[in-house]
Amino acid sequence: MAIKVQKPGLATSVQDLGRPGYYDVGIPLSGALDRFALRCANMLVGNEEGAAALECTFLGPELLFTTPAVLAVTGAELPPKVDGVAQPTWTSFAIEAGQVLSFDFLKRGARAYLAVSGGIDVPVVLGSRSTYALGGLGGYEGRPLKAGDDVAVGEAAGNPSPGASIPEHLRRGAVPSPTLRMLPGLYEHRVTPEASKRFFADTWKVAPEADRIGYRFRGGAPLSFVERTPPFGAGSDPSNIVDSCYPYGSIQVPGGTEPIVLHRDAVSGGGYFMLGTVISADMDFIGQLQPHSKIQFVPVDMAAALAARRERGGVLEAVRHHLGLV
Repeated sequence: MAIKVQKPGLATSVQDLGRPGYYDVGIPLSGALDRFALRCANMLVGNEEGAAALECTFLGPELLFTTPAVLAVTGAELPPKVDGVAQPTWTSFAIEAGQVLSFDFLKRGARAYLAVSGGIDVPVVLGSRSTYALGGLGGYEGRPLKAGDDVAVGEAAGNPSPGASIPEHLRRGAVPSPTLRMLPGLYEHRVTPEASKRFFADTWKVAPEADRIGYRFRGGAPLSFVERTPPFGAGSDPSNIVDSCYPYGSIQVPGGTEPIVLHRDAVSGGGYFMLGTVISADMDFIGQLQPHSKIQFVPVDMAAALAARRERGGVLEAVRHHLGLV
C-alpha cells in the first residue's frame, strides 16, 4: 500500500513521538510538535499512539491513495476533503483506492496531523521514524515530502472503521491568546529583578521565524542584565554564557531582545543564557501558534508543572475511555 504525493503542501513531514536518548551526541528529539494531536489521530484509526503520521504545516498536501484506508486529521483546523467532498476533523473517515485526499484552507492553528490506518511505514532510525530535516535523518529520505514521492503504509491492526470521533471538550487545538507557563531558573539570575517582572508583564508576538527548531517572539522590552565580569569563554555579550546544554522547551534570549523557545528539532547546546523552560504540558500549544499570535509567559513552580502534566495525561486517558481503548 502506498500514498502517491501529488502536491506536498508547505512542509509536510513524517513524524511520530520522537527519538529521545540522543541529546548527548547532538541529535534532538524531533517528533510531532503537537504530541496530543498525533496521539489522538492514531487512536482514531486503530494505530498505536506513537505510530508515524504526517505533520502538515499551514497548507495541506494532495495525496492519491492506491488502496482503501481509514484516515483521521487532528490538531489544527485544516479541513480534509476526499475527491473534493469535505470530511470532519477529529473524526475517522474512509478513503477508497484511486481517491484523492486534499485540504481546504487553514481555519485555525498551524499544524494538522494525518494518521492512516497501519501507520506511515518509513525506516526506523535510532528508534524513531520522525524526520529531522536539519540533519537529513529519519522520515522519508530525511526530508519533507515532495511531489512524486511514494509513501508506504503499514498493515492495519484489526479492522478500523470510520466514524469514530473525539468530542469537542476533549480536543486540544489552537488557543486564541494563550499563556505559556514556564519554570524560571537556569540562568534567570543573569537578568535584573525589574527586567524579569517586565518579561512576564509584556505581551509577546510570534515572529515569522517560527519553525520546528524554535519559536521566536517579539514585542516585549529588552532585558537588562546584572553586571558581571564575563567568565573565560563566555564572550562580551551579557546574554552569552560558557556553553551549556539546552533542555527541550528552554527559552534563550540572544542579546536580551527576542526570546526563542527551543522546540523538537533544536540543537542540544550552545552559548546563550536560558531564562527558563516552558512546561511540557504547554509545548503542544506552541506548535499551533501562527505568526503574529499574541502570548504571555507565566511563571509557575515545579508543583504546578507536574499538576499540568497530570491534567494533560487525564485528558488523554479520557480520550482512550471514550474510544473504548481501555
